[in-house]
Amino acid sequence: MNDQIFTIRMSQYDVLLIVLMGIPILATILPFIRHDHWVFRVFDFPRLQIAILSLLCFILNLIFIQDDKTGVFLVVECINLVCFVYQLKEISAYTFMVKPEVLAYKDKPTNRTISLLISNVLTSNRRSDLLLAQINKWQPDIVLTLESDKWWEIALEPLEKVYPNSIKIPLDNLYGMHLYSRLPLRHTEVRHWVEEDIPSIVTQVQLRSGEWIDIYCLHPQPPSPAEADTSTARDAELLLVGREIAKKQRPSLVFGDLNDVAWSRTTRLFQRISGLLDPRIGRGLYSTFNANYRFLRWPLDHIFHSNDFMVIDIKVLPFVGSDHFPIYGRFQYAPSVGTIQELEEATPEDNKEASHKIAEAEPIKEVIDTDN
Repeated sequence: MNDQIFTIRMSQYDVLLIVLMGIPILATILPFIRHDHWVFRVFDFPRLQIAILSLLCFILNLIFIQDDKTGVFLVVECINLVCFVYQLKEISAYTFMVKPEVLAYKDKPTNRTISLLISNVLTSNRRSDLLLAQINKWQPDIVLTLESDKWWEIALEPLEKVYPNSIKIPLDNLYGMHLYSRLPLRHTEVRHWVEEDIPSIVTQVQLRSGEWIDIYCLHPQPPSPAEADTSTARDAELLLVGREIAKKQRPSLVFGDLNDVAWSRTTRLFQRISGLLDPRIGRGLYSTFNANYRFLRWPLDHIFHSNDFMVIDIKVLPFVGSDHFPIYGRFQYAPSVGTIQELEEATPEDNKEASHKIAEAEPIKEVIDTDN
């Protein structure tokens, strides 16, 4: 009788182990399904965590596998190992295992240097002192805050003494945006690409050399049960920006909380469509979210640029009370390097996919010109 109970219990443990090992397998398979619903898209984010879970399941299976169950468990073991390798491959570009996509500028910075600090401040956060301290320490040329409402606008008023040019969009819907610049701005537009209540900023910045570059400040809506059911609007906004940059063929910087990870299919498509480079490739993950959970972090805040920039510095900054860490980047505008830094060109299939995604979102392309 005792032997029978022991056997039943072991069978229950086996089922539990199979279910546990199935989680990383399912999380790996779902993103392969071409559907925009958050159930499929959300697993683009935690690829490192899925890889770790796959490895843990692989080890657990080795520990608890029984001789009479080697067939089923061996199959699951092999699948988990494949998932582990695949997930590592997906994020490997953001490690030191590959050659950097963007060349490092090691000479003395010139009047063609520009620095950025981007921070999703979290609307409910009240530690503006921490963010102001980071801005004072790094002295960026441009500061972009996201999720900033009227309270944050008032809290950031001290910046106006050294940042005479600003664009303020205070909102209480988690999509407010404030841009502060030491450098002159022109041709400024507040755009609503897809959603009426989700703005972005498009403007030109004058470098100290007198040259003008385009910048795009973005914060599209993420696919999640608490936000948007699908990634359709987010994907379309990124691709609309990418197409405009490709058409203009001007020096450009795109930055903000894109609510997408660097290795997702959409971000990679955005890079090919736009012709922009990612300075993190070959350097590191630079995970900015979630600041509150060390083992649940991935890169949501981004800086992309055209191939006529080189990177001087890029880093994730310390905690400022938000669920995002700020990210800082410093770049050198160097047009001659554009012939050296390789771009991955969009294929006809890429353009077709981009057109489909944009059409599906039914973009409104509302433009409000803020220039006087």
